Amino acid sequence: MSAAGDGEDGAAAAAADTLVLEITEAAASPSSAPPPLPIPVSALAAPLPSATVLAVRADRSRLVESSSYFRALLGGSFSESGSGYVRISCDLAAAVQVLRYLFEPPGSFPISHHNFLPLLEGALFLAVESLLADCERWFRTVRSRNSSMVVPLDFIIETWYFAQKHGVTFVEDVCPGYLAQNFVQVISSRSFVHIPYDLLCSTIESPHLTVDSEKQLCEAILSWISASRQSCEQSVSNSADNQLSLLSKVRVCLLPLGFAAGTKRNCFEFGNNAVCMILNLLKDSLQTLLYTVTDDNLDSYRIRLTEYSKKIVLSGCPQLTTQFLYISALPTDLDAVFKRTIVSDVNDGCFNHYNGLVKKAKTLSFRNVRIVDLSKCPNVHFGAAILWMKWAFPELRTFIASYCLLFQFEDLQYLLLRCPWINEINLSIDTSVILSKYSIISSRSEVRRDMNQNLSSYYMQSGLYGTSVNPVFSNISKLILEGRNDITDMNLLEISMLKSSLCYINIKHCTLLTDDDSFSYHKDEHAHVMAFRLQELHLEGCEDGALCNFVGSSLEYLDISETVVSMVSLAPVIRRNSNLSCLKTAGCRNLLFEQGEVQSTSGNKYGRFLQEITSTCYLEDVEMGWAFCPVRVDDLIPSFSKVRRMTVGLGTTLPENILHALPEICPFLESLVLRFQVISDRVVRNLLESSTNLQVLCLHYCLGSLTSFSFQTMAPALRILRLQWVTPWITNDDLTILTQNCNLVELSLSGCKLLDSSSQEIISSGWPNLACLQLEECGQITLDGVDSILDCKALEEVLLRHTGRGIGRTIITDAIRELPLLRKLALDLCDASEGGYDTPNVPEGKMMRSVRMSRCKKSAAAGRSCFGEAPPSSSIPKPVQHRETIVLEWSSRQLTTTVVEERL
Repeated sequence: MSAAGDGEDGAAAAAADTLVLEITEAAASPSSAPPPLPIPVSALAAPLPSATVLAVRADRSRLVESSSYFRALLGGSFSESGSGYVRISCDLAAAVQVLRYLFEPPGSFPISHHNFLPLLEGALFLAVESLLADCERWFRTVRSRNSSMVVPLDFIIETWYFAQKHGVTFVEDVCPGYLAQNFVQVISSRSFVHIPYDLLCSTIESPHLTVDSEKQLCEAILSWISASRQSCEQSVSNSADNQLSLLSKVRVCLLPLGFAAGTKRNCFEFGNNAVCMILNLLKDSLQTLLYTVTDDNLDSYRIRLTEYSKKIVLSGCPQLTTQFLYISALPTDLDAVFKRTIVSDVNDGCFNHYNGLVKKAKTLSFRNVRIVDLSKCPNVHFGAAILWMKWAFPELRTFIASYCLLFQFEDLQYLLLRCPWINEINLSIDTSVILSKYSIISSRSEVRRDMNQNLSSYYMQSGLYGTSVNPVFSNISKLILEGRNDITDMNLLEISMLKSSLCYINIKHCTLLTDDDSFSYHKDEHAHVMAFRLQELHLEGCEDGALCNFVGSSLEYLDISETVVSMVSLAPVIRRNSNLSCLKTAGCRNLLFEQGEVQSTSGNKYGRFLQEITSTCYLEDVEMGWAFCPVRVDDLIPSFSKVRRMTVGLGTTLPENILHALPEICPFLESLVLRFQVISDRVVRNLLESSTNLQVLCLHYCLGSLTSFSFQTMAPALRILRLQWVTPWITNDDLTILTQNCNLVELSLSGCKLLDSSSQEIISSGWPNLACLQLEECGQITLDGVDSILDCKALEEVLLRHTGRGIGRTIITDAIRELPLLRKLALDLCDASEGGYDTPNVPEGKMMRSVRMSRCKKSAAAGRSCFGEAPPSSSIPKPVQHRETIVLEWSSRQLTTTVVEERL
């Protein structure tokens, strides 16, 4: 056979094996138009010439080999089996993707979330088994990647609906687990509220569900339910029963008390049950857990820990004990007897089986966890908690235990020795209410009975008690000890050994610290070099020279409030630190004056520091005082475009047009504090309506003509409202409107004399999640006692002064017992129904920081009461004066009782 003949036969064979495949969009209407011109498969990568019909030249054998659909259509008894022109009707985009997959070179056509659904749909319709396998392989690979979303949530939702419609089981298997391991990112997506009920339910039930806290999960469910209720089309799957089913999956015993109380506003039954369960756990959590271990039903009490967890936030859970921490990290296959032993062992500092636990659970650790927050968890035993962190979180970097009064310096030493990889620690507590400027009449201290509870076998048996921090094993870069008035000079010396790594330390209000120089032999002559690394600097109460000697250029936060710092020293600091985002200058009167000659640099003199701010900084947090008085605020607008927190105090007056324009000047404004400013309904109303991010509004001693109209608008973001001596007209009706318009966690009212005992119920029922309540000179609110106030179980701070003579003698012990998170209580002896209050020697609560009781001076005018009422012979009331304040203040070691002349 000649070569030419072979060529002709080969061409004929190739032609016989090629067909034209006409694909019509399944949803398209019939058309009388002539058939389109065929294009080669290679042209499918370009934009399609038609949206409804397409003709493609394709290899018949390749189609038959790859697809059961074409195998039956082209190789069977159908009329198309011998035809060179075949018509099919299906999804055009899906068919195009399948043809590209079949005919393009391997590896040149990867699967992604952009083409997955068309490929899957085409593979199902055309029965391309290899493509189905590749689609499943790709989708499962997405699920197996690390905990970071690699495909959009919209794609997952669309794929879920498709899979349900077409019975694609592998998609239904993968989606819940994928969303579960990435749940923290999922709930931040706008599409979260569009997740179908069955998918959300399966996600929450997944063992891979990863959340920072149970609160985060509950917030997400409530958000989804709220959006579902607002939907115009309520489907059966989003019924009330299904919504309650979602809430039933929340482990309510792990919710923060304040958050649980807050859910009563919109889900009263759920919130009330949650609060009751938390309060019951506070009474006896040990027996509850022991019974649960026996029944092998610990899931409701387990903190959610998975291999994908990065952050564990347990803040605000007074019901949480160390047992909760350990049972959450125990392997599920441990026998109940050993679990019960562990629960009993951890209780109150005796842990003889720790080594056995580590041995049995040595493979169980959560290496992705970087942050643990145990703030406001007074019933956690920190010695055991530190061992728990050492065992469970070998990569932990940040530990937070703020407002944990019983955490002692020995615990800090133990933490640094057991977990040397930690680099940030926050142990701040409420600062002392007694300052050095106060006149102290008397003071005495007594040791707490529970002071040594942490200095148990954890330290004594390991020989670590009294051991200094070893700098070789410590990487601490940030240490916050604010308010710790049990930290001594010797403790600070031991901390100073960390200077090679430490670049931030906050020892503000650590009142036991002195300026003793007896440890001078430890000083490093090059220590000033560390200033270059400092990012925050607090100089409250310091002299001007302290700032003049500062040479750093990395500052982001500068607080010189109430100092004698001058413009001369401040201006160069601002110029050198272009990253400065926080500047607090309230009370700095010397900024108004020139002190000495202004220093020159390169022939240019430093101008006023305000000009430096304008040309250098974009502030996010600013406190303005005297120095802002001579300059037009308009000039600062460019620097204020990123401000989130602003305080304007005495010495600066913002005109009404600037106050009204603040939502435009500061579009990200979250907190606004105005002192001694002139305000109006127009200003306040505009702030609440236009500053959509505003969470904090404080008006102190402001002038103007405010009326109830100011607050008759919705402010869903507002959480803190302080109205001190600006709204004397407030009535119970106004309070009711406020409860409807905003969800507060802090309320402070002063001078609202129209309020009465009914106001308590309005406040407690309207804001059940209040954390701070301050009422001063507010009519007769407490004339009938404080029962409704004590119903706000999340209260952390309470101030009641001149609110009605109806507070019983046992108020202090009652408040400590009824309010598990209470840290600060301030009372006035004028309000005592029996002339005074009983003071406890040892409080039941472990959170309590201070109790203040003020006593009024007796008036010389006969018959005059302490409530500022005028005697019959006078028509002008006189201001109330106070003789002294009795302060009970607890530290981790002792109770101090102090009497000062001032009213605190």
